[in-house]
Amino acid sequence: MEPIFLAFTVFLLLNIAVGLARILRGPTAADRMLAAQLFGTTGVAALLLLAEAQAMPALRDVAMVFAALAVLATVAFVKRVAHRAGEGKSP
Repeated sequence: MEPIFLAFTVFLLLNIAVGLARILRGPTAADRMLAAQLFGTTGVAALLLLAEAQAMPALRDVAMVFAALAVLATVAFVKRVAHRAGEGKSP
């Protein structure tokens, strides 16, 4: 197991902890969504590093699923914000 992969994984997990502070503080929904995107991309990167470090190709599949879920969460957020922005307009 490569120690550099594990060191980078620990760094990414610390990055997630910083993102958690942003989710708790806010102040807007967009800030929270960007922090959630940070979780998604950082989680995918950490899983890919662990897949290489431990020679477990199944973790690559899990990383792909997380990446797809992150995209779906972003699309749902944008649709929700666009729908709310359209509520105030009169036809």
